[in-house]
Amino acid sequence: MNMGEEHVVVDDSVIDSEDIFAIIDPLWSSVDTGHEEQYVEGLKRFSLPQQYVFAICWYRGEVNNGGHEQFYGNSAGIVWDEAAAGLDEVGAPELRAILDESAKRMGGRPSKNQKGRFEQLKALTPNFDDLDERFYELEGSNDFDSLLLDYVKKNRASFCFDGMVDKV
Repeated sequence: MNMGEEHVVVDDSVIDSEDIFAIIDPLWSSVDTGHEEQYVEGLKRFSLPQQYVFAICWYRGEVNNGGHEQFYGNSAGIVWDEAAAGLDEVGAPELRAILDESAKRMGGRPSKNQKGRFEQLKALTPNFDDLDERFYELEGSNDFDSLLLDYVKKNRASFCFDGMVDKV
């Protein structure tokens, strides 16, 4: 559902604020994770570094809210592949390994379609408890926010944005 257009600016002051959600606001506000075609189309106007951080934030948020089962069960599960690549890019190999193992338990390649992932969850009944625990321990013991912010600052130009976005 489109909620209208909004002008969004991400400049040095936004990046220097170290508010990761303000930095990825253009994507957070306008990229629809509900359907693959809209998702792919929505990402086109954004840089790969923006896409990676966006996907990582969705992955973290969903797992922190309800584990890997929630991540794959919700529409945000569509970002799993970009989140995996992003974890490599930001230098989080342990979290990447957890995400890879969760994907393996989903049959190796989770569907980009929410209904498909739901069917995979239903058919495979994966247990993610151990992965959820490892995720929480790693995320809690490492300063993951600093890792993300360092990546953003190293790729500062890729995160600058000044334009209109369709709010979803």
